[in-house]
Amino acid sequence: MTETPISRLSINADRLMSRLAALSEVGDTGDGGVCRLALTDADRDGRDLVVSWMRDLGLRVDIDGIGNVTGTWPADSTEDPVMTGSHIDTVRTGGRYDGNYGVLAGLEVIETVIESGIEIGRPLAVAFFTDEEGARFAPDMLGSLVYVGGLPLEVALDTVAIDGAILGDDLERIGYRGPLPCPARPPAAFVEVHVEQGPVLEAEGFTIGAVTGVQGILWRELTITGQSNHAGTTPMSMRHDAGFAAASLASTVRSIATEIGGAQVGTVGRIDLQPNLVNVVAAKATMTVDLRNTDAELLAEAERRLDAAIAELAHTEGVKITSRELARFAPVDFDPAVIDLVEHVAIARSCSVRRLPSGAGHDAQMLARVCPTAMVFVPSVGGISHNPAEHTSPTDLEAGANVLLDVMLNLATEHTT
Repeated sequence: MTETPISRLSINADRLMSRLAALSEVGDTGDGGVCRLALTDADRDGRDLVVSWMRDLGLRVDIDGIGNVTGTWPADSTEDPVMTGSHIDTVRTGGRYDGNYGVLAGLEVIETVIESGIEIGRPLAVAFFTDEEGARFAPDMLGSLVYVGGLPLEVALDTVAIDGAILGDDLERIGYRGPLPCPARPPAAFVEVHVEQGPVLEAEGFTIGAVTGVQGILWRELTITGQSNHAGTTPMSMRHDAGFAAASLASTVRSIATEIGGAQVGTVGRIDLQPNLVNVVAAKATMTVDLRNTDAELLAEAERRLDAAIAELAHTEGVKITSRELARFAPVDFDPAVIDLVEHVAIARSCSVRRLPSGAGHDAQMLARVCPTAMVFVPSVGGISHNPAEHTSPTDLEAGANVLLDVMLNLATEHTT
């Protein structure tokens, strides 16, 4: 792909930073962090703010049945757009850049194009998708999964939150259950800009990541049922300890990841014990397991090892272990031509660029099912994310948004032929 004359535009970095700061005030946790769990009042308020900016620019604002919101310019366009976007929901201990940057950088790209007065061959669109984090309603990337037809809308609307709420009810309550059908008509192309959420770009001195794909993800919830008993009078050989079983499995998950090596990672992010008392052998444990790998066969091997460990532990400890799948997504490869384009325009902007896979899940991996897709990463300071200390320098945020601008304009121009 060749560079086009319109790629010499640049976004307004001060305007982008101002919007990021304003959105971070919605759900501000007081320690630099943000909490906007999906479909809570804070999420509604964040949505309202972003939609107000879309309307101020004269974009057509469309909302579908799962609450995904898309702003399109020109407003009267009917062609499939070149789309960007991400999410504005956060985890409970979120930062101000994860997801939000991708949405607001996309908004800034469109405003820059509007101000320039240039004509392009295809419309541009920016979207934010419902419940990308999966922190309140599983699975993660739920809204974009419904958007591309990977999960029926009716099933998604019946999803129960960790606090017992029903997704469809909360969507109605906050006013974001829209009329547009799901799955949606695919865009012409999709490009998502995002903070890396890892340490590679900063550690190796790169400004831009041309993302090659996304790791496969498996989420499980394990429920371990043992026998509650006195901590002092029950001999170790006669215990059926759900707490020990949970701890053993947590150690096993770590061992599986280190033994397979490479891109394999494994995490136990939550363990709940009952009755959760200092002097009582735990009767029940509920825990989560997160396994990820860029290689589908190695991810399957990790899952087989986990299942074998579960069966052996249930026998030796005399406990019952049941498993519930929360999410399963195969590894995703992005479109080679769009990856090349990201790399090309980054170099043209005099940005150092590195190809790398994403270790985190993103809405782009769902859009890759239906249209040419890629991602642009910018460095995360210290590799920290899902944390109030999450930070990316304004210079890097500007660079990533300018690369996004160039990629979208090239794609919109390319599709005129």
